[in-house]
Amino acid sequence: MNFDHKHSFSPEEALERLRALGDYLTNRHGIAINWRDDSNATFKGKYLVVKIEGDFKLEDDMIRVRGKDPGMLWRKKATKYLKEKLEKYLDPSTPVDALDRHA
Repeated sequence: MNFDHKHSFSPEEALERLRALGDYLTNRHGIAINWRDDSNATFKGKYLVVKIEGDFKLEDDMIRVRGKDPGMLWRKKATKYLKEKLEKYLDPSTPVDALDRHA
């Protein structure tokens, strides 16, 4: 499960948005987010019955997601879920303070 998601934010705002997404994933699904520094985080947990584990890497105009393959049956579901969440949390028309951090 590897994909990239473009963004148009400053590194600080992109980080704030990713941290909001991390809070949401932790509070909603119990997915643990571990920030190694301001541009690298690991994630590990489950969405429904799908194990999700991997890394976020924040770059100037891109979020790189690299994760363990959850298997053929769940690959599309896990990838789709993470892509949809990144689209929502990196939507320039949504202010940071309007992003959901709780379940």
